[in-house]
Amino acid sequence: MRTEKEHKEFHAVDLAQGWETPPGYPAGIQQKILAGRLDEANRRGNRSRLLRFAPGVYTTKPFVHDYWEEVYLISGDLTVGNDEKGEGGESFAPNTYACRPPGAYHGPFKSTRGCLLFEIHYYGD
Repeated sequence: MRTEKEHKEFHAVDLAQGWETPPGYPAGIQQKILAGRLDEANRRGNRSRLLRFAPGVYTTKPFVHDYWEEVYLISGDLTVGNDEKGEGGESFAPNTYACRPPGAYHGPFKSTRGCLLFEIHYYGD
């Protein structure tokens, strides 16, 4: 499996097609891989993706993984730290950013009006 990113020049990104629910995520949260591949079994690779939440969708447990994650909130609202009923947490507006090292617990997450995130995931220092 090749894990490096492809060479891609500027091109239109079709936001109407190519979305899928990532494994372990609830319906209403979808990803669109822009470039790369993350091989979690062999701890290598990288990927850039868009992640979107439909309005009112939330997760119920924190996430933790063994790769770096950078997240930029493009549009909408994102609440971090809600409980299992989607209540509480701290809300963030567009143009906010997070960088998480491997092993960092984060979430759960919720979006009241829906949101669009740009994420980069990678292994290494």
